[in-house]
Formats: sequence, structure tokens, C-alpha cells
Amino acid sequence: MTQTPLIQWYPGHMYKAGKEIRKIMPKVDIVIEIVDARIPFSSQNPFLKQLRDGKPSIKILNKTDLADPELTQQWQTWFEKEKGVKTLAVSNTLPAKIKTLSSLCHKLLPDKVDGVKEIHALVMGIPNVGKSTIINILADKIIAKTGNEPAVTKRQQRIKLDGLVLLDTPGMLWPNIENKNSGYRLACTGAVKDTAMDSTDVAFFAAEYLLQKYPERLQSRYQLEELPEGEYELLSAIGKKRGCLRAGGDVELDKVSRLFLTEIRAGVLGQISLETPAMVEKELVELEVILAEKAEKKAARKKASGKNKNKYLR
Repeated sequence: MTQTPLIQWYPGHMYKAGKEIRKIMPKVDIVIEIVDARIPFSSQNPFLKQLRDGKPSIKILNKTDLADPELTQQWQTWFEKEKGVKTLAVSNTLPAKIKTLSSLCHKLLPDKVDGVKEIHALVMGIPNVGKSTIINILADKIIAKTGNEPAVTKRQQRIKLDGLVLLDTPGMLWPNIENKNSGYRLACTGAVKDTAMDSTDVAFFAAEYLLQKYPERLQSRYQLEELPEGEYELLSAIGKKRGCLRAGGDVELDKVSRLFLTEIRAGVLGQISLETPAMVEKELVELEVILAEKAEKKAARKKASGKNKNKYLR
């Protein structure tokens, strides 16, 4: 698989949203972050810890109807190790569970009871995690615009409920996704526009993972007598089954890759998750090493540049 560059997809309204969030944070009582239950780590915003400054936080793991239930539970336990963080696993097929959010906010803020004081909750979430749908369910009416494409919400919205004021922000990615695996997972679920990464590259990443974690789902969905060993062979087999062929009978990889990703996003392979806590912890250790090496090289270049500059000044 070719190495896709790190995602750097940061539309102007997202930069503006970041500035607005910092401005209103002192007035916020609690932070609600909505993540995709299939990729709970990769779909959270790493800036949130800095932004919330110790305020209570609720992580809503949305789209649980598409995610592996066992892994969703593992992720809830993993997140709740952090002080002040609670989790809620939901999907739009379970509106009653979504509506328990208000009572959970009040439990985390016992000093604001009986509706005497309104709770101001900042709602965050990267594009396409279902943030607007959840807000509409809480409000019992269409308030927030929804869509299957990322970056639908463009500006901050204020939604007043009983004893709870939701401050809805545009879906905000961060400027540079350093963990390339997180970038691939975001692309797999459609959190970034398809033009941000090569579809074939993303499909190869997904195929490699699914062959290891959910081989029986692949074999059943695509009616394969034998499961191919590699991602290229898998996509080729799917392409032949689905008629993604060029003149002459060669498989059209781009076409089958797009089909494969569409089916992953739609959940037709069943409830699957694309990352585990153990996997992410390993990646974070590896990333620290990579970043440390980059910092050392940068420092060495800066030192060498300084020496050369001094040499010419003599």
C-alpha cells in the first residue's frame, strides 16, 4: 500500500469555529463531544483536552448500530479512565437513549438543579459523526441541518431546551492529523471529503484490517468460496463479483474501491469497528517515537543552519 500523506483538510469555517470556541469556553459548563462509535479515538478532536480546561465532559459514541458492541463497551471503559469524563453509547435508532443526555448533564453538575440555573453545554464533533441528528432528536424538531456529506454545519447555533442550552459548533477537524492510521479510518467512515485521500489507498487499508478482524463478514457478504489472503486479491475478487471491470476483463480498482467503501459506511458488512483501545495505544507509542525523531532532526538542521550563518558573518 502506498503511503498517503497526512490529511491536511481544514476549511476556513473550521478555523473560525476554533477561535469562537476558545472565546465562549469560559461561559460553558460542560462539553459534549460526539464521536463515531466505529472509530472513537480517531474521530475525537485532540484539542478538546486543552479547550475544556478541566470542565466535565460527556463522550457520546454515536452510530452504535454500525459498530461492534463489544468494542464499543471497551472504548467506554477506556474513555472513562480520564477524570471528569462520562460516556453515552447511542444511535438515531434509539432516540429515548439520546434523550437521557439532559439528565446526565445535570448529574455531572449537581449544583445546577431544579432548573434554577441553565446548563450551558458546548456540543462538538468532527464532520459526519451525526451531531446535527442528535440535536434534532433532543429538540424534537428540525433545528440543525443534516446531511451525509462532511462539513454541513457552517456556523455556531444556540439551541435552548428545558434547563439546558446547547451551543452547537461546526464540525471541526484539526489542522494536521499526525497518525496516518487515524487519517485512513476517518476516510473509511466518510468523515473527510473523498477528494482528501485516494479511494484505492483507503480501500486497501480497510481491506487489510477487515481481513484480519472480520474475515467471516467479508466471505459472507461477497459470497467468496475462499477468502483471499491479501487486500489486492480481496478487492480484485469483489470487483469480479460486482462487475467492476474494464474492457478486456481487468478489474477497475478505483471503481471497486469506491463500492467497497460505500458498503463499509452503510453498514452492510454488519456491526464492525475499525480500531481497538489496544491498537491505538500501540500506535500512540509509535507516534511518540516518530515525533521525537522529527524534533531531533529539526533541531539538528536549525543548529547546522546557525553554524553556517555565523561562518558567513565572520
